[in-house]
Amino acid sequence: MDTRFLAGAARADSTPPIGTCLYGYMPNHKSTYLHDPISVTALALSQHGKTALMMTTEIGNIQTALNDELAAVLAADIGIPVEHILISCTHTHTAPNLAGTPGWGEIDREYFDGIFLPAARKAATEAVAKLAPAELAIGVTESKVGINRRIQYPDGSIGLEQNPYGCFDPNMTVIAFRNAETKEGILNLIHYGCHGTSAGHDTGIGRDWSGPMIDRLQTESRTLTAFWNGAVGDVGPRNSNGSTAAIIAYTEELGGVAAMDAMRAYRARGGYHAGKLGIFTDTVHLPHQKMPSLEEVEAKLATFTDVESLFNLKKLEYEHYKETEAFWKNGGGEIPTEFTFPQTLISLGDVIFIPFPFEMFSEIVMRLRIYSPYPYTLSLSNTNGSNLYLPSEDQLCRGGYEVGCFLYGHLFPLASNTDQHIIDENMRIIREHTK
Repeated sequence: MDTRFLAGAARADSTPPIGTCLYGYMPNHKSTYLHDPISVTALALSQHGKTALMMTTEIGNIQTALNDELAAVLAADIGIPVEHILISCTHTHTAPNLAGTPGWGEIDREYFDGIFLPAARKAATEAVAKLAPAELAIGVTESKVGINRRIQYPDGSIGLEQNPYGCFDPNMTVIAFRNAETKEGILNLIHYGCHGTSAGHDTGIGRDWSGPMIDRLQTESRTLTAFWNGAVGDVGPRNSNGSTAAIIAYTEELGGVAAMDAMRAYRARGGYHAGKLGIFTDTVHLPHQKMPSLEEVEAKLATFTDVESLFNLKKLEYEHYKETEAFWKNGGGEIPTEFTFPQTLISLGDVIFIPFPFEMFSEIVMRLRIYSPYPYTLSLSNTNGSNLYLPSEDQLCRGGYEVGCFLYGHLFPLASNTDQHIIDENMRIIREHTK
């Protein structure tokens, strides 16, 4: 058995044709040009006979069932357990729809089958084929590319604009992997948390603000570079126009700032050392809240008008109440007490990656980082599925778009203190697997 720490990385193009619908805003928001190609990047890690695959895709979200389908194909291709695979999304809003959330349009199955799936398979198999003795170095810097986007207006309502007094995670981390023998670069992994919406009102296909950042570090280091997104739930891009959604000119501008930050983190990296791979698999248990009664649901439905024109959050809310109404009228049935999902944590010595199938609020991942025994605790939003937003409990009373998605995204909504439960569950997994 090879006891050395091994790593390999590869990228494959996953760019859709012009005319493809872009995910994130209106259901039929079609692309009219290509600004920059999008891709899939895979990082394979192996030691002591165990292999893990971390994949980052330049996509908004991937529906959980579709993600499971993809993971099963990749596991069969490369011969590892499906639970050893993490599939993340950079959350760009200028890429095809693989989420299929009610109100945002249907999954682009033609794109998935014809372009995305072949690209993911190619990247994964090549990354595993390139496994070689490796070492890594870590650099961290402060970045203000992101900013809290839950602004509270004078009337108390919440909007999606830059909030200068709100919480956001300023840490940008670069993990540089290189061949332990030749010293040639394998991959630069950039981790930061921010929505990919700086070009959200544009019609060009692209990676959003992370694109220029990736390209600059890749050029300067002469090493394949990719981005994994952190806490995106309440963090938007700090565009110079004061908005968190704009057009491509602001993407290029902000991407330049991100590029300088990434280069600073890369130059601040410490000495290289061999990784120590850990793969911790378990199940996360999150409690549900009490369901509304049929009478309460019917009263809510009575407030909706012109339902055929609904989209985005209002459509999601309406569909939630219709589904709840159907549940009660069909005799109810067993109401689950908890929501569960399979969890896989990947550690590399001082580093641990904690994936979430949610758009995580920044305070949650920052608390988790403080509680964690790992010096570099990197949470990954939009990984291994999509269950919309996970707000911190203190934000629920304020409402707003993200809170609405949390409340109406599923037939059985999660409890208000899910943030604490998800921290507790991941800390339990860490303790049980690192005794």
